[in-house]
Amino acid sequence: MSGDVLVYDDDCGFCTWWADYFGRRTDLELVGFSDLTDDQRARLPDDYESCVHLLTDEAVYSCGAAAEQTFARADVPPGTRDLTRFLGQFEDYERFRERAYREIADRRDLWGQFLSKDRPEN
Repeated sequence: MSGDVLVYDDDCGFCTWWADYFGRRTDLELVGFSDLTDDQRARLPDDYESCVHLLTDEAVYSCGAAAEQTFARADVPPGTRDLTRFLGQFEDYERFRERAYREIADRRDLWGQFLSKDRPEN
């Protein structure tokens, strides 16, 4: 196990579906907002409930950067690691990535009509 943690909104069925999807394809530990430890919460930005996060030993990735890292670890779609490395060379890529993330995240209720999962029971 990598020890890296994907932090997500476990009150959101769409978010929970994606967390489960990546949990089955990576060695990431999944932690919903409701199950954060004090140490994990301390590493997150103050507005952590606004998006997904990936906690590693070296860094905290948030929003689009966290999604990008998670897709790359799962290699979904195949070649994602190489593609994001290539796109990262371009000045406008980060702005595009974050805008694309917000376009999806701000419509979680809509997407949740198609992809949704209940919070796991502890």
